[in-house]
Amino acid sequence: MATPATRPSGWTLRAVVSAHLVAIVGQPVFAGVYLTGDYDSLHWHAVGADVVTSIGYSQLIVAIVVWVRLRQVWPFLGTAAVVAAETVQYFAGLDGALWLHVPLGVMTVAALVVQFVAVWRRPVVRGEARDA
Repeated sequence: MATPATRPSGWTLRAVVSAHLVAIVGQPVFAGVYLTGDYDSLHWHAVGADVVTSIGYSQLIVAIVVWVRLRQVWPFLGTAAVVAAETVQYFAGLDGALWLHVPLGVMTVAALVVQFVAVWRRPVVRGEARDA
């Protein structure tokens, strides 16, 4: 039997959250470069949005697996909130609603940083093993 530190679901969640964080941190960089006058970087911001969104939905699937296999609901709830915010932000960006896109982007990055810290600090173990 796998020990809590080697449970595949827990490590997969950590890997996906880590990749998600790396991808989302690039978004303000691309936006900032665009705002300095490099208009080609808007393309990279759009590509980055596609990557961030794809990883977010992948993370949602992994969080569902963690919920089902390890009976840990908190990763799913946090991921669902982040993915919902990213989805709203994605469409606000497409629509040019910067009044919503920019502050929601800041909040989404902050929420993902908190989630990253949580999945690396808290052991992702089966519910009854944690309660025993």
